[in-house]
Amino acid sequence: MKEHHFSRAVHTPRPDSFLRLCALSRTVLLFSSPRFTFPTRPAMSTNETSRLLPYEDPRESFNDAQRAQLRDEENKQIRRERRRLIFCLLLAIILTSSAITFTYIAARMTLGRSRNVIMMVSDGFGPASQTYARSYQQFVEGLPEGHMTKLDEILIGSSRTRSSNSFITDSAAGATAFSCGLKTYNAAVGVDKDGAPCGTILEAAKALGMLTGIVVTDRVTDATPASFSSHVAHRFMEQEIAQQQIGDYVLGRQIDLLMGGGQCNFLPNGPEGGCRRDGRNLIKEAESYGWKTVMMTKQDFDTQTNKSEGIPLPALGLFRPLDLSFELDRDENLEPSLSDMTKAALVALQKSAGPNQGFFLLIEGSRIDIAGHNNDPAAHVREILEYHKTVGAVRNFIRKNPNTLLISTSDHETGGFTLGFQPDPKTYPDYLWKPEVIRRVNKSTDVLSKLLAGFQSHDSKRRREFVRKDILQDGLGITDPTEEELTFLVDSKVSTNQTMAFLGHAVSRRAMLGWTTQGHTGVDVNLYADGDLDGYKGLLGNHENTEIGQAMCDYLKVDLSYITRRLAKETDKWFKPKPNVQDPSFQDDYHLKAGN
Repeated sequence: MKEHHFSRAVHTPRPDSFLRLCALSRTVLLFSSPRFTFPTRPAMSTNETSRLLPYEDPRESFNDAQRAQLRDEENKQIRRERRRLIFCLLLAIILTSSAITFTYIAARMTLGRSRNVIMMVSDGFGPASQTYARSYQQFVEGLPEGHMTKLDEILIGSSRTRSSNSFITDSAAGATAFSCGLKTYNAAVGVDKDGAPCGTILEAAKALGMLTGIVVTDRVTDATPASFSSHVAHRFMEQEIAQQQIGDYVLGRQIDLLMGGGQCNFLPNGPEGGCRRDGRNLIKEAESYGWKTVMMTKQDFDTQTNKSEGIPLPALGLFRPLDLSFELDRDENLEPSLSDMTKAALVALQKSAGPNQGFFLLIEGSRIDIAGHNNDPAAHVREILEYHKTVGAVRNFIRKNPNTLLISTSDHETGGFTLGFQPDPKTYPDYLWKPEVIRRVNKSTDVLSKLLAGFQSHDSKRRREFVRKDILQDGLGITDPTEEELTFLVDSKVSTNQTMAFLGHAVSRRAMLGWTTQGHTGVDVNLYADGDLDGYKGLLGNHENTEIGQAMCDYLKVDLSYITRRLAKETDKWFKPKPNVQDPSFQDDYHLKAGN
């Protein structure tokens, strides 16, 4: 990385000040030289008649012994004055140098502290998905060919996505590259490739005195938000992640605003509806770590956001037991959207900030990735369009607050998504894809597969009619199901995950869209930026994902190694080793379904 100079922000000494310092230094060196002596009267032999003292009146009756004593006192006084002068000069140099150093450091800290950094992560969002969303929006809204989305307008380059141990990363290693500025192994959350905790940009911002926030649409304990706000050896350790997020670790509470899903990992397994195995209720414990506001419903969210000063901080908002719903399925009366939460976060952080106090905000379009894992093209595009809307809200904020850096990119691509599909390898394909097929879809394949799994009747005719009408026609807009499709879906032995993938492919084939995997791919992803050019001018072109983290550190003028050293203290008291991931307690259905 290139070093950045801060000539505009830091006032260095003027040349005449520097020359005066040099003159002082030469004087000290001269006085301290062993060959230097102040001029004194030459010593007299005992046989020599003593000369008069300076300014002595010849009429005074001093004898030689008195004059010798007076001269001795005079020389002692000269030596004392010499030592005093050297001390004063040295003190002046030390104080002057310290003042310059302190001014330089203070200027750097004040400049960084007063800035805002907004990191947006579009999880699982590859270049083809951006083209897909733009084309779909043009079709649905009748926009011209040259239409530019909010992301298109700020494209600056691309990011490489590999982790330290694989050409294809997972979200944990990808997010840690952003948060810590280093490569690590897949599944690592806020730790380096050796498993040691690494300081994050969020923690460094907090140490600088800034406000911090996280807004996501999955569990707040999932890989991406966790990698900015916690340190565990494996991403499945979500209960430990939750503990650290409320402040139960060596650094204490680091987050001022945390919103998303994931109540499960904060509440004990039991009547409260949680899934913690240790019986702890982190919602109740949060108060002891300074949290003031807790929001568990959309009504709570609306009540707090309607306040003139926004949500009182520190605030915790957990709106569903696990992830929030896909935008395609979301009930606006029950859950806030990504753009709703982002707008509320920007208001709360700005209004809660003191003089020269900026903020760091992580925003993740989490469900873009899950739709990709499900190979669900309709849910995928609706999540991307909501992400575009959120980018628009952030850019509106930047126009009024130019001391803000926005970086938006993806941790990886999910699904191997393509616009164009060859249904028959023996027949050359048509050059087209059909957005009208996507527009007819009303529900995600996730919701529909669970709906089918809950259908209680074992009567094959009733089940067949339910599949044809409720699942395919009403849910997906498919009015021409094949016999093969109906037979597969009517079979009650088919698992929910198999049904979900099958439904996604049924829509995709008709729309002429393709998928190569239900996992991740290793392609480069688009890199976007807006706001203060000083923050992203070094990111133009193609870069490693770690350079994005380093760019944010440079913009805020923070050193993550300081946080890393603090984390290293007493790790045996707060940092847990890597768990046995084969333990059934870590192998719940959610993780098996999507290792995003």
